[in-house]
Amino acid sequence: MAAPLPRVEIAATGRHLPDNIVTNDDLALRLDTSDEWIRTRTGIVTRRIADDETGAAAMGVEAARAALAEAGLDASDVDVLIVSTATPDRWLPSTACDIQELLGADGAFAFDLHAACSGFLYALTMAEGFLVAGHGDVALVVAAEKMTGIVDWEDRATCVLFGDGAGAAVVRRSEHPGRGIVASYHRSDGSMADLLCRPSGGVREPMSADVLVRRTHLVQMEGREVFKNAVRSMSEAAGRVLEIAEMGADDIDLMIPHQANVRIVEATARYAGIDMDRVYVNLDRYGNMSSATIPVALDEAREQGLVGPGSTVLTAAFGAGLTWGAMIWRF
Repeated sequence: MAAPLPRVEIAATGRHLPDNIVTNDDLALRLDTSDEWIRTRTGIVTRRIADDETGAAAMGVEAARAALAEAGLDASDVDVLIVSTATPDRWLPSTACDIQELLGADGAFAFDLHAACSGFLYALTMAEGFLVAGHGDVALVVAAEKMTGIVDWEDRATCVLFGDGAGAAVVRRSEHPGRGIVASYHRSDGSMADLLCRPSGGVREPMSADVLVRRTHLVQMEGREVFKNAVRSMSEAAGRVLEIAEMGADDIDLMIPHQANVRIVEATARYAGIDMDRVYVNLDRYGNMSSATIPVALDEAREQGLVGPGSTVLTAAFGAGLTWGAMIWRF
């Protein structure tokens, strides 16, 4: 049986990155680390860090405006607004409702989705479901992350990995035969949640003086185990989504993986049978922006002409939860 035809397509993309560029050498001035240590272990050279007054909503709005402008749409045209973020400006209400107000997307229903680094792919699948079910014609998917606001700046093993930014995509029903989301695959495993988490600060263990002293409201990560599971999970997802789409590696024009660590990227590409010259990498410039990494990379790849009409793109992600997934798009 042939794979089903795409039902929704990514009509436009946008991105926003803070102006402040922080190098590895900058971090070495405040941490017991070095450019060589960070670069050789992760591939990261610089990252963007938002100022104290800028949160996820502000960055997400700028990315959303860029995507809407490319699509030739107004905020009033948006029917569904889904925001992927692990770093909400506040716990209540949702960052999506804040972005809705800032954009003026009064006709949309808006909500947050939290799947960590896999969130953009999860949100695209959710947008697909809403549109196919008839809940509107235009969905706006935004991934906005201020990861530097939740990392422990005293933990050199984790804080050097992350950066801030936002990406967005306008999604609508496919208007061209064969163009759109070809296939998707998603998984999660809550039994490994403690490998990458913020242990405190929620309702089970609210913020307190003791939590602040222990710094358990900040990101904690078991690096070796996360690395091992990331390689396994992203590789599995890439292979499974190719099977679902009834495609092989040669059918993929560009792979856009989650940008966490260059060795994870290389291992995933190798498993999928895709040469690195067909893999988009920008983590050297931005680090890990959680769910914003893939839409930012996609927007850059489109701007550079690496993705255009007729291109087939494979993407894969892995994040806290643990969550992972993959998707194939045809433009």
